[in-house]
Amino acid sequence: MSKRDFLTPIGITLGFIMVMFGILTNAGLDGIASFIQVSSIVIVLGGLVAALLVNFNVSEIKLTFRVVKEAFKKSDMNIRELIQLFVRLSERARREGLLALEAELDEVEDPYIKKGILLAVDGIEPEVINDILHAEITALEERHYKGRTIIEKAGEFAPAWGMIGTLIGLVLMLQSLTDPETLGPKMAVALLTTLYGTLLANLVFLPMAGKLANKTDEEIFAKQVIIEGVIGVQSGQNPKILEEKLSAFLSEEDRLVPEKFEDEEEQVKEAANEA
Repeated sequence: MSKRDFLTPIGITLGFIMVMFGILTNAGLDGIASFIQVSSIVIVLGGLVAALLVNFNVSEIKLTFRVVKEAFKKSDMNIRELIQLFVRLSERARREGLLALEAELDEVEDPYIKKGILLAVDGIEPEVINDILHAEITALEERHYKGRTIIEKAGEFAPAWGMIGTLIGLVLMLQSLTDPETLGPKMAVALLTTLYGTLLANLVFLPMAGKLANKTDEEIFAKQVIIEGVIGVQSGQNPKILEEKLSAFLSEEDRLVPEKFEDEEEQVKEAANEA
């Protein structure tokens, strides 16, 4: 499952607010109009779209909107919860057998976990399960890389098209050197395209690509925990040993205060209050 990630829109909005703050403090409200140039916007956005159409095929271009949406979502997969899930599955498998785990799948929403458990229930060899699940990780990395590449390329093309717009403006400015009064305004207009392209690249596209890369790393990390958990459950590992093994994926800070100890303390307190 995934939740809405508010940090991405907050960060982008804050960035634009900082730009507006810089304009307002130096030029006031009247200065805002001088930073809006339709032709510069058209050059940057139009050139950016044209470059992406040349660089990617139709199927890859269609991924753009889906990839952008992913940058505004965050996974709610928790490593500690995964560990607790596999400890519970290990306890039931040792008590009732692997076939009993099929009843647990109704409560599991992640298809990757379901697939791993079903492979274990079917009696597939651990090495084969490991290969199958790792193949999915490889495919996931490739899909995410292709989608992220579109955003990264947009971050590369935007400043370049900003510079192209600036060069066009400079050429037009040099053609009117005989009229010194127009040089300043035309120079300002020429530089706006570079501003637009650089702003889009460094506030939107490149940070978004970085967030997508981080999301991919987090998802792969969680899937590695799942693989170890599935193989541990299938091989009949002691739940305590499996918990210790999977706890290696937790940070040092998370290992110091496990949630299960907190839950046990709450249960003791409730029992004391009832007594």
